[in-house]
Parts: sequence; C-alpha cells; structure tokens
Amino acid sequence: MTDVLTVSNACKAFGATRALDGATLELREQEWLALLGPNGAGKTTLVRAIAGRVRLDSGELTLLGSDLSHGRAGSHKARERLGIIPQEIALYPQLTARENLTVFGSLLGLRGAALRDKVTWALEWTALHDRASEPIKRFSGGMKRRLNIACSVLHRPRVVLLDEPTVGVDPHSRARIWQMLEQLRSDGASLLFTTHQLDEAQQICDRIIIIDRGQVIAAGTFDELVRETVGTGRQVSVSLRDQVPATLQTDAIADVATNALAYQVEDIATELPAVLARIAEAGGEVVDVAIDAPTLQTVFIHLTGRELRE
Repeated sequence: MTDVLTVSNACKAFGATRALDGATLELREQEWLALLGPNGAGKTTLVRAIAGRVRLDSGELTLLGSDLSHGRAGSHKARERLGIIPQEIALYPQLTARENLTVFGSLLGLRGAALRDKVTWALEWTALHDRASEPIKRFSGGMKRRLNIACSVLHRPRVVLLDEPTVGVDPHSRARIWQMLEQLRSDGASLLFTTHQLDEAQQICDRIIIIDRGQVIAAGTFDELVRETVGTGRQVSVSLRDQVPATLQTDAIADVATNALAYQVEDIATELPAVLARIAEAGGEVVDVAIDAPTLQTVFIHLTGRELRE
C-alpha cells in the first residue's frame, strides 16, 4: 500500500526534556492507524509536528509526497490536504450547527455553492440536519463531538489526525462517530488517531503504533503485536464447587481461597478437554470455565510496564 504520511527519525526537545527521540512511522492509504502511548510518551508532540504547530529539531515529515520538515517552502500548501480534529470542542456555542459549519468551511477555503454543498453533506453525515438551526449550546456532548469532527473535514482531506475522537461520549454516540469516520475512510481518507480506549483501537484499527519515551517501540496489526510480545496462548480459569484437590495445586496456579485454578494453554481445542479430565479424575467438580485471550491492554502493559492512563 502507498504511504500517505511518513515520519522519519523525528526528534524534538523542550529544554532538557526529549519529547521525541527518533520516532519513525508511516500511515498508509485508506488506513486506520492508532497511535498509543503513556502520558508523556511523545504522542501529542508528534501530532502537533505533523499539523505544523511544532517544528522538529531534526527528522523528516512527508505528507502525500510533500516535505513538511523544518518549515520548508510549500509545507503550508501541503497541509491543506490535512484534517485536524482536536480533543477539545472547538465550536461557537451561540451559533447554530449550520452557522458553525459555514464559518469553519470558510476558514478552510470553501466558498459559494461548494461551501453550501459541503454544509448540507455534513449535516446529513452527522445526522444533525433536523437540528441545523439550533444554537449548539443546547446540544448534547455527543452531538457537539460529531459537529466538531465535521467542521474539521468539510474540505474532505486525504489525511485526518484525530485526538481522542470519542472522549466523553456515550456508547451510542461513540458508535455513530466510528460509522462517520469509517465512511470517510471508505471514501479515500487515511486516519491517524490517538486514544485511551484500547478496546476501540483493538477492534477498529488496521495497525497500531506504540510510542514511549519519544520512540516507536512496537508497530503492527494486533495479531502481530500479540505474537511478538505476550504470545498467542490463552488463560483458562476454572472455578470448582469445593476446595481445590491437593493433587491439582501443583498442576496449575491454584487459588485455594476462591476454589479456582488457572492454566495457560496454546491450543484450546486439544488442551482444554485434557485439563477438565484431570480435574474430574482428581475429584473436582467444575462450576464455571472462563477463557481469556490476550488483549491490547495486555500487550501495552507488557511493552511499557504501566497503564495507559498513568
């Protein structure tokens, strides 16, 4: 696939603090790419550098074939093909939805019939057409979030940067936002986003980048990251009706206080029946079995040694 955005050996220091220390990544055409990392890992600095709000000390940035590095000529024009969706709601509360879209569309260079057409499209895309004439101060958080996104992509950019696009919204609004963004991707956009919702990144993204201390420490699909870090094994937790038989306490990780056993298995189909047979032979009565697959959170903590919200 074609790379639409590349970051090579990006470095940026603020005094004695190295926010970026050689970060390298690429965003491919029509790709969902998650950028994850602990607080202070360099995510925000990297996104701001791509957006043109921070100038790198060294390294290269390329957007759709144009060099964005170090304020070079043409970088401002190249960024016209970039959409930036901030985490903060950046709207005018006294204006209506239509008026907000019109203002931001004008700032993005749209005029006349093209602007009117894009505003009409955005109201339909966000499902806000029936609230178009209301001041947005009356809107729910999810409605404001959808409008905030629309105001940033009226010019239909090829590459979209999203900072926590679903923060603070209810599950219904979150699902609607992902539908909206998937439509953008289907229409040709490539999306790079940061999130603290690891379950969303795991389910939605084509690839995942994990950054820590200013460096990319892992990159790949979820399955690739699992194989390269924690492995593909499953944890099987077995709850027994009564006390764990003594003969099983060395066979697995036993929790005698809760009458539970934990096993690590690679092949559920072949290993689980043997586990259950051993328990039955030892006189244990199984009341529940839970199978836990590796998650993105498991991978993240393995790589960084800390929770995402730390």
